[in-house]
Amino acid sequence: MRISHPPLNPRDLIAGDAPISLTANSAISGGTFRQEPAPAMASFISYHLSEHPSIVGFRWSHTQSWGSTWSFLFSSIALYLSTAVVFHCLLRLLLRHRRPVAVGPLPAFHSLAMALVSATIFTGILVSAAAELRDTRWLRRRLRTTPFQWLLCFPIGTRPSGRVFFWSYVYYLSRFLHALRSFLAILRRRKLSFFKLFNHSTLIFSSFLWLEFSQSFQILAILLTSLVYAVVYSYRFWTAVGLPAACFPVVVNCHILLLTGNLLCHVGVLSLHYFKGGCNGIGAWLLNSVLNGALLFLFVNFYVKMRRPALSTAAPPPAGKLEPVKDTTDM
Repeated sequence: MRISHPPLNPRDLIAGDAPISLTANSAISGGTFRQEPAPAMASFISYHLSEHPSIVGFRWSHTQSWGSTWSFLFSSIALYLSTAVVFHCLLRLLLRHRRPVAVGPLPAFHSLAMALVSATIFTGILVSAAAELRDTRWLRRRLRTTPFQWLLCFPIGTRPSGRVFFWSYVYYLSRFLHALRSFLAILRRRKLSFFKLFNHSTLIFSSFLWLEFSQSFQILAILLTSLVYAVVYSYRFWTAVGLPAACFPVVVNCHILLLTGNLLCHVGVLSLHYFKGGCNGIGAWLLNSVLNGALLFLFVNFYVKMRRPALSTAAPPPAGKLEPVKDTTDM
């Protein structure tokens, strides 16, 4: 059946009533036309997270990137450790009592900032990795590698420039924001933990090595870490504002999941290095593996010491009732 349309009135066109055409991005709702915002929003996110000139043209350089020198790395870590020790000693001298110091909403603000930053890094490096895989499809075909192999093992000669290294740089800078949690922990618990200081220092040092040596495996490491941190710090913000805690140790379980995922990825990198012709930055990867192994040992030791008193003194909960669990592990 053929439908005929009435002729257009030229005066309507002059008045601005141009004919409306339906496209794939428009829809009819209640007799009116509305534009679908999804493609525009996706393009906006993709541009600002992976196609912006400052992201595409990023290059890790000792003269152009802030905090990119070895002297800055060692001096910042030394300053962080010395400041934490001096801060702890001053509190013990000035405040004889061991009661926690009221910090107000600072933990909630820090948790919210870390959750937002981690979610942004996760989204940014995920979109950027997808864009890099799309743009380097020809190279992977020539090298006969799969996308998963590229995520685990950079080809020899990879330079620290482009989208994924921009987000690796943002991740490196965010470790300094993460390290501020040590001072909040000193105020709230009045204790100085070697595990926490070593954990934060190792994260700063490892993320610097990723950029300096274009280390393989860093994309998956940042994806796993930023995703876990987004969940952990969202949960910490949830509890900091007075909402109920979970009935299982969220932070501990997330930390175990993160360490397990890192361990599996390390095995994959080692396999690809020996059977696929080598991975870029393998020397830095070996050093990071040693640091991660030491961190895993300290975490297990810290976890055992933390849970042993609780297990020996805790009374069994009533039948059918689950008690909220307080997480004390730092990440």
